[in-house]
Amino acid sequence: MNKLALLILISGCVLWGCKSHNQKSNQIANKLPVIFDTDANNELDDQHALAYLFFNSNVFDIKGITVNATRNGGNIDSHFDEAERVMKLCKVADKIPLLKGADKSFTEIENDLSNSNFDGFEAVDFIIGEAKKHTNEKLVVIAVGKLTNLALALKKEPAIAENIRLVWLGSNYPEPGEYNLDNDIASMNYVLKTNIDFEMVTVRYGKSSGTDAVRITKEEALKNMPGVGPRITIPIVGRHGGKFHTFGDYSENLFQNCKFHGNPPSRALFDMAAVAIVKNPKWAESTIISCPIMVDEKWVEQPENSRKINIWENFDKESIMKDFNQTMKKNNISQPE
Repeated sequence: MNKLALLILISGCVLWGCKSHNQKSNQIANKLPVIFDTDANNELDDQHALAYLFFNSNVFDIKGITVNATRNGGNIDSHFDEAERVMKLCKVADKIPLLKGADKSFTEIENDLSNSNFDGFEAVDFIIGEAKKHTNEKLVVIAVGKLTNLALALKKEPAIAENIRLVWLGSNYPEPGEYNLDNDIASMNYVLKTNIDFEMVTVRYGKSSGTDAVRITKEEALKNMPGVGPRITIPIVGRHGGKFHTFGDYSENLFQNCKFHGNPPSRALFDMAAVAIVKNPKWAESTIISCPIMVDEKWVEQPENSRKINIWENFDKESIMKDFNQTMKKNNISQPE
């Protein structure tokens, strides 16, 4: 090969490499950078939200999964273990960081932030570190448990508020009494007082306007979920026992071990709906309001407050569940790893 031909070949390889790198960079740039903050062992909506998130990797650039402990599901280790099970079943355990967050409440931890190993430091420091990288496009934090990790991160490093879009699945606003909120009201109030972009994905138990309306029937779950997802060689042991090679089989087991409500019997997939409306905001209605605050476990409106937050309600259950089912089936890969 003469020198000219060699030069042309080398130039072509360089150009191809640059094009390939640029294409990959553009693909990543078009994705939403996300941290998912979860009390994974609470019910069964967290697990399905996680799988839905992982199986939408063409939409989300998942920076990490952080966990917190609410009053159901055991201590922080139990929530960590459940998140890890789902990550293994979705074949992302070696690709996405999983970090332990707060076991206790915001007021129990906030005065310990000067200690390097305070309760929840791994998740809190990770959130801070990732937020600092996002000075142009905001880091999306989808939080589906208590807001302790976020409140601690904002107290330790207030400047990161400008770099985060917080989408929180919590509250029955304008009514009180929702699980995630009740687990740490002080953390929510603290976050509301910062200037972070705050989006509240309402729950509203028993009402058609909240994520409680995004439900899957027992019949649908036991028919559609078995076998869904990639198949792993080494099975995980589920929280109710048993060994599972696919997320869908584990999902079936979770549904077999839960209570259903209503006619027909069904369960709400609250947390999955929060991920869905980040993927496609058209699947719910949003309203900008003056930021309220909670006093004595009741919402207090502040109409003169210049601070605004976004309320999500009236979810398109049919579109969300259709996309959920299509996403699950699309990632049904029978080959072992």
